[in-house]
Amino acid sequence: MKVVLFCGGRGTRMRSDLPGGDIPKPMQLVGPRPLLWHVMRYYAHFGHRDFILCLGYGAQHIKSFFLNYQETASNDFVLRNGRVDLLSTDISDWSISLVDTGVDSPIGERLRRVRPYLEGDEIFLANYADVLTDAPLSDIVERFRAADAGASMMVVPPSNTFHCVDVGEDGRVGSITAVSEMPLWVNGGFFVLRQEVFDHIPVNGDLVADGCAELAKRGRLLAYPHRGYWRPSDTVNQRLELDQAWARGDRPWALWEYV
Repeated sequence: MKVVLFCGGRGTRMRSDLPGGDIPKPMQLVGPRPLLWHVMRYYAHFGHRDFILCLGYGAQHIKSFFLNYQETASNDFVLRNGRVDLLSTDISDWSISLVDTGVDSPIGERLRRVRPYLEGDEIFLANYADVLTDAPLSDIVERFRAADAGASMMVVPPSNTFHCVDVGEDGRVGSITAVSEMPLWVNGGFFVLRQEVFDHIPVNGDLVADGCAELAKRGRLLAYPHRGYWRPSDTVNQRLELDQAWARGDRPWALWEYV
């Protein structure tokens, strides 16, 4: 399946960590490679290697990364007589379409603008390109096919550390419960979509608030609950945590390393 990755946002909550301030969030490093690369390797691990990158803010950084891709940064190699012989490769069998979808376009509009690249594909995958997970993608897709839904959204428990406080009319607290323990689910950012989603996204619309919300009203939206590993990278600290996890070998999302 083709994989649409939304990687054109400004990432304002992360930009204080960036020299120059114009590098898009998906290009933040986790180990030797950008966050975007980790997301793409996840999909490639499950056999999905045809990518459509929805570019916007900081597009040139992403273009330059792939135009000047250095396989030796994450692959072993033999250097002999001035020649580099790779022992493995990352992206040699990938197809990557880099499409300018506007600097300030919302997610839904970015998806609308790459629709011509999805013609002939009734089902495709989509992702925000800033979240890492160990979710079983093949199972997500199979459940989606079996349900004959219009869209599937992976949902996860809230990850913040706040507590919900039950307060009675007299001001006394009845209970305190961690948000993560509440019967709540949030959007996990991994989608399986049918072409019909385009029927519900207006010009400059949103994928979730417009497309998925309308499909939900029609009983056409499927949820895939995942309680395993799931980590966003919205802030400087979250990205640093992922980078530190990679450095110490704690990489649950790197499923390709466990084959």
